[in-house]
Amino acid sequence: MRARFHHIYQKLFTNRAAVLMYHRIADPASDIWDIAVSPSNFEQQLAYLQKKCHVIPLSEMAERVATRKIKRNSVAITFDDGYVDNFTVAKPLLEKYNLPATFFISSGNIGQETPFWWDELEQLILFTEQLPSSFQGLDSLETVDLREETYLTAEIRLKHTSWKACDEAPPTKRAQLFYSLWQHLKPLSYQAQQEVLQRIRDWAAPTGETLPELKSMSLNQLQELGQSALIEIGAHTVSHPALAFHDSGYQTREMTENQTFLRETTGQPVNLMAYPFGNYNADTLASVARLKFKAAFTTEEKSIDKHAHPFRLGRYQVKNVPAPAFSATLRSW
Repeated sequence: MRARFHHIYQKLFTNRAAVLMYHRIADPASDIWDIAVSPSNFEQQLAYLQKKCHVIPLSEMAERVATRKIKRNSVAITFDDGYVDNFTVAKPLLEKYNLPATFFISSGNIGQETPFWWDELEQLILFTEQLPSSFQGLDSLETVDLREETYLTAEIRLKHTSWKACDEAPPTKRAQLFYSLWQHLKPLSYQAQQEVLQRIRDWAAPTGETLPELKSMSLNQLQELGQSALIEIGAHTVSHPALAFHDSGYQTREMTENQTFLRETTGQPVNLMAYPFGNYNADTLASVARLKFKAAFTTEEKSIDKHAHPFRLGRYQVKNVPAPAFSATLRSW
């Protein structure tokens, strides 16, 4: 009862702000991590924010955290990773509604033909038309029998396109293999990830090309994004590692090289940071302070008030919902 009363008190009498987290603005055939918002729903969400909320630049939010002057009903918009649809779809809509946003960019994929490792893994395991009958286990994985799922039938494809990995168990053996490999790859360094991915590519022998919508922005697109008066560019490391799995030196290099590249490419100060996967530890916080970031953001779903730690700021993942459901969710935060 006391905890519930405290929660109600906080909502009614504490000045709190919310930071929204987007990744993709698209209608993908599959969205297993639930990170895509359709262009239609995104526009509805922006229209609601413009009308009902005080949308501020993230740098202003960080400054208000530092001075402990949080305003009620203030909201900041952020994007993670740097998918190409952030430039082709999100940017024009933000400009249409004159709303500021911060884009946290993983610089290693900028201008590259290959997608992020998790997107490539999804395409290789879940959507390759024909796979070998078994997968010979890696160091920490047993051999997986795929004889019943060698061919991607319409039924299996449907199970994969409707699967939400954060909320549901893997619906097929292919999906089980995908999730096991995802867990294996996540804590690895970029070089180790690429070595494992190459083994998987050789095994799967895909015949299709990379889906263009899975790519990141080009260098020219990133430069143009950084020139917009509404857009701030934030750091998100070079290769999107789960930082807490790596030593302090590795973490610092990932952040420093990313920050330097983004500053030189966009001409912006780049003093805001978002942790890939929301993953960080004490070494991460020390590196963020040493590199003089003003604020750093997690994926922890929590609002921001005057007591918020500047390097542990929460964000809310926005779902693919129209304005009525979006407004209800905002009110619950």
